Amino acid sequence: MNELLAELLSVAALAELGVLVLCLGLAGLVVRWLRPATAADGSVDHNGIWFGRRGLDGLLFPLTALALALLARALLKGHVPIAVFKLAVPLLVSLAIIRGVGRVLRAAFPASQLVRVFERSISWAVWAVMVLWITDLLSPVLSEMEAISWKIGGAPVTLRSLFEGALSAVVVLLLALWVSASIEARLLRATGVNLSVRKIAANATRAVLLLVGVLVAMSAAGIPLGALGVLGGAVGVGIGLGLQKLAANYVSGFVILAEQSLRIGDVVKVDNFEGRITDISTRYTVIRATNGREAIVPNELMITQRVENCSFADPKVALTTVVQVAYGTDLPALMPRLAAAVAAVPRVVAEPAPAVQLSQFAADGLELTIVFWIGDLENGQGNIRSAVNLALLAALNAAGVEIPFPQRVVHGTAAAAAPGSSTAAAAASGTAPAPQGPGTSLD
Repeated sequence: MNELLAELLSVAALAELGVLVLCLGLAGLVVRWLRPATAADGSVDHNGIWFGRRGLDGLLFPLTALALALLARALLKGHVPIAVFKLAVPLLVSLAIIRGVGRVLRAAFPASQLVRVFERSISWAVWAVMVLWITDLLSPVLSEMEAISWKIGGAPVTLRSLFEGALSAVVVLLLALWVSASIEARLLRATGVNLSVRKIAANATRAVLLLVGVLVAMSAAGIPLGALGVLGGAVGVGIGLGLQKLAANYVSGFVILAEQSLRIGDVVKVDNFEGRITDISTRYTVIRATNGREAIVPNELMITQRVENCSFADPKVALTTVVQVAYGTDLPALMPRLAAAVAAVPRVVAEPAPAVQLSQFAADGLELTIVFWIGDLENGQGNIRSAVNLALLAALNAAGVEIPFPQRVVHGTAAAAAPGSSTAAAAASGTAPAPQGPGTSLD
């Protein structure tokens, strides 16, 4: 360690430092030059593993800098004492590992809040190992870990083997997550296949890759695969006792995606909650209402109870609105004009055509029910119904048709009363006082 400090304080270290800065600058230029080529339109995926959000926070920058640093160290070796690169190479390796772990986790679990915590923990562990490596304390620590041993399932296991196996397991699982995230992103971006089919393919691919990754990781960690029999029995008991609902939700999620009874984009009504399906995961389904509220419904409920799917076979749905016109209105001439006015409203489909029906002889007028169809229920009902009502009002005003007000007819009868009273006087004159009250009119 003292020799390294002496070499770092020498004049030759300044030349190494200049070469290292040049390597970092070249790495930044390479990343900046390659970054626009990540998409045809010049955009960059903020969750991308290679470039990240700003280019320099992706995995490509430390890997490029590490490659240039190794090349520069090989060229300088034999000409100047190597001191700066003894520190720079381990630091760049640590940075590449931390960037790779963080970017893979963010690509695999973009909505998880635990990614930052796990990434921070991995960062501290990697920096600790790098410090032990630089200070030449890593070999004594590994020797002490080798001396600590015990038996698992009759096989001797040391602390060092578990540590190295855990590292191998983490690497294998990260590779599995990376591959599954890349395949899932490609499947979800495809346009030739139904979205539900792509979703089940992505979920199945991730599950298979994670299963293979776990098996390979256990083998790398030195855990015999025969122990999976005991683990499988324990998992079976756990599912039988307390994980029935969780297992049922996962199985139901694959059933929903496989049979396509519910698809992403369908407008459904479940447990008096109506909205559009925005996502179907392996455990739950997300339903978003037109007012912005979202319901997270377990997949088991989507299988076991009645679900109203408004767009299963046909996305078109019928809506109705009611208007009254005065008695004596020429309905045969008016009804086609109202239907034409509704057909001209945007979002109202032409087939089936809007229909106007005489639904009731009401007390105040003739009640007309207007039936019209829309094909995008997920965009809301209130706005289209308001537009249709405004079109009807304009058509009625243009035709000079009156929308009647509530009317009441009061009939008075003569009643026997004592002589000299006001009631008797009114009866003698042939009139009767009208009852007073709000909304009462005399005709």
